[in-house]
Amino acid sequence: MQKKDHFLFILLLLLFLVPFSVFAQGQTQTESTEADETAAPERVDVAPLAQDSQIRDRLAGILTATEWFENPQVEVNDGVVFLSGSTETGDHKRWAGDLARNTQDVTAVVNRIEVRDPDIWDYEPAFTGLQELWRNIMSAVPFLIFGIVVLVIFWGISMLVAKGARAYLRNRQMNDLLQDIAARGIAIAVFILGIYIVFHVADLTNVALTILGGTGLLGIVLGIAFRDITENFLASIFLSVQNPFHAGDLVEINDNMGFIQRLTIRATLLMTLDGNHMQIPNSTVYKSSILNFTSNPNQRIRFVIGIGYDASVATAQELAAKVFDAHPAVLKDPEPWVLVDELASSTINLKFYVWVDGSRHNILKVKSSVLRQIKNAYLAEGVSMPDDSRERIFLDEVTIQPPGKSATSDKKKPVSGQVAEDSKVITKTEGQLESNDEDILKQARMSRSPEEGDDLLRPNK
Repeated sequence: MQKKDHFLFILLLLLFLVPFSVFAQGQTQTESTEADETAAPERVDVAPLAQDSQIRDRLAGILTATEWFENPQVEVNDGVVFLSGSTETGDHKRWAGDLARNTQDVTAVVNRIEVRDPDIWDYEPAFTGLQELWRNIMSAVPFLIFGIVVLVIFWGISMLVAKGARAYLRNRQMNDLLQDIAARGIAIAVFILGIYIVFHVADLTNVALTILGGTGLLGIVLGIAFRDITENFLASIFLSVQNPFHAGDLVEINDNMGFIQRLTIRATLLMTLDGNHMQIPNSTVYKSSILNFTSNPNQRIRFVIGIGYDASVATAQELAAKVFDAHPAVLKDPEPWVLVDELASSTINLKFYVWVDGSRHNILKVKSSVLRQIKNAYLAEGVSMPDDSRERIFLDEVTIQPPGKSATSDKKKPVSGQVAEDSKVITKTEGQLESNDEDILKQARMSRSPEEGDDLLRPNK
């Protein structure tokens, strides 16, 4: 709901509860008044030694004066009082009996007063009830006006406080989502204070506490029922505070690589390297390892090349170092490495570590260019690169090598044109080795975003 809807809901709740409370209080006061009216005195003294005739005259006069009884008759014989007549309610009959018992020198009471059945066509009780209801409603009008004035005042104060909180938090460069949550929380606290004042003046403090307690319990129930939604919402807050990535960063989350597009209260949106949108729930993002390739533009490429045991390892390392030194996309600092990684069954495996500026060059293209040049340099200098060893079984008396024929006579020498093409730093298929990140981001801007909602990310600087 919008802010206006919240205000209207609370106002309607107040409009209902205040008159109801006042009406209930009016009913209680009415019942209390009637009870006080029908409460008999503890003792009615007549004379130091009351005679039967005195008791009779005293009780008859009281019953007649109340006008609650029709044709009231009182007889007294040796202190025993006999009451007769009729009345409209049982409370009046009990009141007459209590009055007689509390009278001086009365030993017993025989209450023969009859309670008349009400006339089914008698509308006087209905009119009396309507009059009482109208009096209660009218008595609630001052409370209602007071409540509306207080709520309007505190609503304005809460809006001013929220505005001030947003300005203060904005100066502290806090995330937009946190600014909104903090400002709303402070505004709600101020408005709740106004509601408490209204309920307290209307003597509805217990009702207010009951409503707040029920609301808290309802919040717990909804939190359990919508646990995933709550987890994603809380994760969005933590991610927006910690800022593990910005919009446009190339990241890998839970084995999914792509460019960050949006962060909403439900999910994180990626544009994969294949040009597809991917939505990952924020709770999964927060609990997963996040590999950010953009936070540090320098990225290291690793690959392995095996050379023969007859080749010089130092020569192979020097040739690779020359290729790296002459290559425009390979960084000199940090320096590239060429290390012996493994003595395999048929090859000495060299592992190459090369640093590339990922913001300027595509690491896949650079890797292709470097591998091609190293292969060409090794072949030109006679550094063998045999394949994996294979076990071969020959039959008896089979000639393996014909006499007088060189073992290397069947090897094909590379064509001069092929060597020249492989020695190029950049080939046509590898483009200019530049990064294609902007092309993917451009596709993301042109595509339809499948995740709606406010973006909680700061733009990548």
